[in-house]
Amino acid sequence: RHGHRDVLAYLTEAWGMDIEATNRDYKRPLHEAASMGHRDCVRYLLGRGAAVDCLKKADWTPLMMACTRKNLGVIQELVEHGANPLLKNKDGWNSFHIASREGDPLILQYLLTVCPDAWKTESKIRRTPLHTAAMHGHLEAVKVLLKRCQYEPDYGDNCGVTPLMDAIQCGHIDVARLLLDEHGACLSAEDSLGAQALHRAAVTGQNKAIRFLVSELGIDVDVRATSTHLTALHYAAKPCIWPVQVSIWPVPSFSYSRD
Repeated sequence: RHGHRDVLAYLTEAWGMDIEATNRDYKRPLHEAASMGHRDCVRYLLGRGAAVDCLKKADWTPLMMACTRKNLGVIQELVEHGANPLLKNKDGWNSFHIASREGDPLILQYLLTVCPDAWKTESKIRRTPLHTAAMHGHLEAVKVLLKRCQYEPDYGDNCGVTPLMDAIQCGHIDVARLLLDEHGACLSAEDSLGAQALHRAAVTGQNKAIRFLVSELGIDVDVRATSTHLTALHYAAKPCIWPVQVSIWPVPSFSYSRD
């Protein structure tokens, strides 16, 4: 964990410490070294015969742990010793999916080079790496995914949420623009409740995203979700978000009705 390769070697060789020892989460020394980015320790453990695809709690491999850090060298070390990028954890995430969350384009490109099918994955709730990269606003990572992978533009997860919706509801306008311009994403795509990107932006209080959709792209501010028949204004008011979206609504578009 702390990267002391000399101490690790001493304990292993002089005292016979078990390199496959586990803690209560079934983490092994290789998990610790990989997750903290200590390439020398990773190389030493692998050289001593450590299992490269050992599993800790929730079925995480050392490669998955390494992909939570932006350390390409450790990832390369594991892959070169036979680590399998296609293995999935209990949530259905493989190493490429995890790397998409961190958003390092060089790591994504490397994983695609050594395992071209790594992008063909989704979690147990049908979230793809493109969903994840878009949600976290990783513009350069999204560019890599659009260039080297073949994701459907409006592929929805279990809730019907598309990558564009993820970008919009998290306020990542640059990513949303890229998905629209380069990937052909549909602005009027609906989630499982019939809500569009505008409605989801209203729920999360993304003022700039709402301006982008309404003022720049011309989305009808009063468009209703097909199943709930609610407008974005309804969604904005429901969680009592004030004076965010409501204050930027174009006044002429208001329609008042009495119960």
